[in-house]
Amino acid sequence: MSDVLVIGGGVAGLVAARACAHIGLSVTVLEATDAVGGAVAGHEVAGMTLDSGAESFAVRRNAVAEFAAELGLSGAIVAPNPAGAWLYLPAYGSAAGAVSVPLPQAGVLGIPGSPLADDVRRVIGWGGAWRAYLDRLLPVLTIGRERSLGELVRKRMGRRVLERLVDPVAGGVYSASAVDLEVDVVAPGLNTALTTTGSLSGAVLALRSAAPAGSAIGGLSGGMSRLVEALRADLDLYGARVLTGSPVTALAETGPEDEPTWTVTIAAPAASTSAADESATDSADSDTTNTTDTDGTTLQGRFVILATPGAQAMRLLAGVTADAAALADLDWPEPTAVELATIVIDAPALDAHPRGTGVLVAAGAPGVTAKALTHVSAKWDWVAEAAGPGRHVVRLSYGRAGEANPVAHLSDDEFQALAVRDAETLLGVDLALGAVRGFARTLWGDALSPATIGATERVRQVREVAQAVPGLEVTGAWLAGTGLASVIPDALAAASRTRHAALRL
Repeated sequence: MSDVLVIGGGVAGLVAARACAHIGLSVTVLEATDAVGGAVAGHEVAGMTLDSGAESFAVRRNAVAEFAAELGLSGAIVAPNPAGAWLYLPAYGSAAGAVSVPLPQAGVLGIPGSPLADDVRRVIGWGGAWRAYLDRLLPVLTIGRERSLGELVRKRMGRRVLERLVDPVAGGVYSASAVDLEVDVVAPGLNTALTTTGSLSGAVLALRSAAPAGSAIGGLSGGMSRLVEALRADLDLYGARVLTGSPVTALAETGPEDEPTWTVTIAAPAASTSAADESATDSADSDTTNTTDTDGTTLQGRFVILATPGAQAMRLLAGVTADAAALADLDWPEPTAVELATIVIDAPALDAHPRGTGVLVAAGAPGVTAKALTHVSAKWDWVAEAAGPGRHVVRLSYGRAGEANPVAHLSDDEFQALAVRDAETLLGVDLALGAVRGFARTLWGDALSPATIGATERVRQVREVAQAVPGLEVTGAWLAGTGLASVIPDALAAASRTRHAALRL
């Protein structure tokens, strides 16, 4: 029997498992897929190790940098090219086609702090800029406290700011329309700053002035997947077991009331991938191993940390407490499937970085299916060095909330051809399909957005249900919020509560 069973081997699960293992608790991590790391994953394309999921982290509160330092990765932290991204937008009015313009940098989620600035007017025109400037004259009390980011922007600054600035950023970051995003989740402090400063643009400037100097994001030289590798090595060092290919199908609290035990059921016998576990798998009295039943389909532990995606977590919770069944009736958004195309291509014309670090695509912009493009080798120096002169890495993202996946029906060859055409249009450079040296497609789906309207209330109810069950913790991006800066502190907090409970027994 383990002290702690961690269900889910994404970053949240690995972080929580590490924190528990560090104080001597025996820990077993159960991961449904054949690899740990979740959305912080890597893959090899054209001989280079590249990120296939998250490629950066927010530097706010320094939480990720401090955690990386604990893992010995402080020297690997790097900042991106400050050139910034561009926007690909429908042409004005009745004009046909599309335009490409730099994304104004003095803003928050695309909301401009200075509506009359040249780079803002270039995107929304004089008419849009003057409408946005009226925000400075609107009384705050007639608007009140908005929940919808899109509605707040539209009322304060007008439709052009919403459609040509904020929506492309929201789509790129959250794969959702700004209208569907909860202000207090995606822009904490914005509503309060609006009340204090008297205008939305003033609130944006206040938030930016309070932010630390420098880039808002960071990365790791060699890729964010190095964080997962370091976590995994640390878990092995402290004797934690990591079982991949072990999807948990049921969770139940068993045993006597004075000594509760958690039992998990897995779909197939667990296959250990822990080096530390190889010599102890069959040892029933080992402190670092779990016991299984004769069929190898159940595991037991004193505590459980549930760190799976939201839909699976709620299914497992429903088998534990009757109150959890009601969680499924909350107004959850439909999961959005996002598919990525990573291209390694010989294109010396891209050495000039014609669109900065990438392009965000407005909904309805003609000629392009992708919603965003990252010029990876322009954004990160370590990628450019690995690729070499004239060779470039670009990554395109497909899939918007509320819409069918536009590339799900395509073969790999068809998807590659589409991605190259989209990249050619967005980057404004001729690209030859025959110059592609490597291609990979990655599907990320079945994720509940932690940022849509009602998210705060949904999260509160989930946490209340989990807190009412002794020995159980729930964590993960669907509760904590998008990004490692949210996920890591939440996972550490869940582990801290488990550690304290374990030490009291």
